[in-house]
Amino acid sequence: MGEDRAAAENVAAALRAQLLDGALPPGSHLSEEQLAGTFGVGRYTIRAALRLLVTAGLLVHERHRGAFVPQLTQERIDELFTYRGVIELGSLRLALECGRDLGPIEAAVAELDGVDTPHRTAAWHDVTAAHKAIHHAIVAAAGNTRLLAAYAACEDELQVLLAFIRPEFEPGGLARIHRDLLTALHQGVETAQLALADDLEVGRQGIVRALARSGGG
Repeated sequence: MGEDRAAAENVAAALRAQLLDGALPPGSHLSEEQLAGTFGVGRYTIRAALRLLVTAGLLVHERHRGAFVPQLTQERIDELFTYRGVIELGSLRLALECGRDLGPIEAAVAELDGVDTPHRTAAWHDVTAAHKAIHHAIVAAAGNTRLLAAYAACEDELQVLLAFIRPEFEPGGLARIHRDLLTALHQGVETAQLALADDLEVGRQGIVRALARSGGG
């Protein structure tokens, strides 16, 4: 049983990487038969892997149809960003009012700044991973494990959505946005809150534009 679970987790990890890189666009059907052939495992293992991704919110399962990448919809975008806003803005206020260390946020912003350079073109999944680290650090700064656990529940889904805003942002521009955010974090609670709210809205609008390009808006 341990080997079966390990095999399912390996398949799930490989599919997760494809999802986070935008290789499986919204609406894609994941055929158990094709995946079994691709990974050289049985369909039981594939079903177990798909269940892991459904549980993580990265796939949906439809009765008699199988597993699909969720469609990108206005409702889905708005729900995710409302959820993020509640957690991130609340965490930031708590962190600043309690005088928490912002060092990890500063380090994460520096990491995003260094992902794309004149001598190295960044892979988009590296950009989104660095972006994820910044917002994770903002929530972690609150020092509340329940807030961090709640935020972790949306992180993978957010990265999947960010895979589709690649045409809307170049890495350098994204880094500048977050440098400005970092500056605002040192200018008082209200200024910091407004800057973070603006940052979240920029991301939401980018995904909405991606939806419109796809014909879904």
